[in-house]
Amino acid sequence: MLANWSKTLCMGALLIGAMGANAQTPNPQALAKQAGIPWPAVIAHRGASFDAPESTAPAYKLARDLGADYLELDLQRTRDGVLIAVHDDTLLRTSDIAARFPERKDKPVSDFTLAELESLDAGTWFNQAHPERARKTYAGLQILTLDEVLDIAEGNPAHKPGLYIETKVPKQFPGIEQDLQRKLSERGWLDGKHKVVLQTFEADSLALLDKVMPSVPKVLLLWVGEGSIEPKTKGTFAASGETDKAAWYAKQQPKDRAEFARWLDIAKTRGAVGTGPSAALTAGGDQSYMDLVQPWMNQLTHEKGLLVHVYTVDDAVDFKKVMDAGVDGIFTNRSAELLKYYQRPAKQSIDALLKAQGY
Repeated sequence: MLANWSKTLCMGALLIGAMGANAQTPNPQALAKQAGIPWPAVIAHRGASFDAPESTAPAYKLARDLGADYLELDLQRTRDGVLIAVHDDTLLRTSDIAARFPERKDKPVSDFTLAELESLDAGTWFNQAHPERARKTYAGLQILTLDEVLDIAEGNPAHKPGLYIETKVPKQFPGIEQDLQRKLSERGWLDGKHKVVLQTFEADSLALLDKVMPSVPKVLLLWVGEGSIEPKTKGTFAASGETDKAAWYAKQQPKDRAEFARWLDIAKTRGAVGTGPSAALTAGGDQSYMDLVQPWMNQLTHEKGLLVHVYTVDDAVDFKKVMDAGVDGIFTNRSAELLKYYQRPAKQSIDALLKAQGY
């Protein structure tokens, strides 16, 4: 009888413990509200970059006027110390640098002054790559400074999106975290009236961002591979013998649950309110990476009090897939489609908005 009583007592304790654990799992919407982040969030990846050249004025203006919650940008610094919005380490893909500066075409962004960068054509490449979405007015578009992106974000009285800023290859730009803090402060973007989220793949940069802007929400971007989550199997795409890079990425998994959890802890201890994991897309393609938004991963992330903002998703089938898995926001090149999926459709068409903006 005593044994039965002890067994019942133990089972009751286990049940209470389980209930307590469940009760302690934060509600994602509550986490977002606490951080001042819309839920679910529409994050315009380099602007509306499906319909206009990435990180240019029409891409950001279009995303703003469609109603995106955030304009996302990658922050780099010119040789003369100006903060600019450019994604790649070099300028070959998204400009005419090979024609303008052939002897320096492979040099990093930091090798060029602002004047040199502003002399580049950052739009014609898009017309050539996507003739079905080309516009004559895209030819000759300029690379934008952070100041100019801030101006765009402030430019529509009816809708003022936030900024979602990544410190890109921050080790190439020592002190860029402090530079960003000074600029945002100077422009009044740290007064609590504007939405700002800071993001990075670099844990050290995350810690520096938290040091200089402790009250601003921060996100640690996740990857499987060097400098991030240790993979289950070592090796490179080049050595794999596979021909489909997206398929190879989709096979890459964290070493184990503990390794994934370790990076969640790194994010949390260095000041993050969330993570930015990649997704494996249904149709594959060059934006399809590791599947780091599996339901168990999102559940574990939420249990640790962190949000999940997944990159980069453009199609309805994948919107549903990642939302069903439990993410809290999506980086997308197609803000109009994501807003429609969230039943927040834009009031005007993409074409009408671009024409109204002079494009």
